[in-house]
Amino acid sequence: MSQQSRDTILKQRWDDLVHRLTAQFSETESMDVEGILYLIGLQELGQLHASFKKDDNVNLIHVGICTVLEPYGYYAFSHYDNDGWPHFALKESLPTLKPGEQSVLIKEAIVDYFLQKELIQ
Repeated sequence: MSQQSRDTILKQRWDDLVHRLTAQFSETESMDVEGILYLIGLQELGQLHASFKKDDNVNLIHVGICTVLEPYGYYAFSHYDNDGWPHFALKESLPTLKPGEQSVLIKEAIVDYFLQKELIQ
């Protein structure tokens, strides 16, 4: 598959995912990468109806990042702490990427996460 067709498929899947999540979780603004990572963190934590402090919100995004990048070999699940929060160990440092490349990597990882969960096709 060519890079261009891979990029086209990723863009279509990303747009579909954003549309679905925005319709389900946002009343006004389109979901962005950070918001989607937050939702993934919530899903992985399993405390969907808890209220969180600002620091917890940052940690939820971190959980989302670690979760989606785990299949790429950058993180490995380590353990759950006493409060039920998942922890990850860094296996390999992320490569130095240009901002556009970072965006593509994280969007691809997010799309792969939702494909694996069979929430998109």
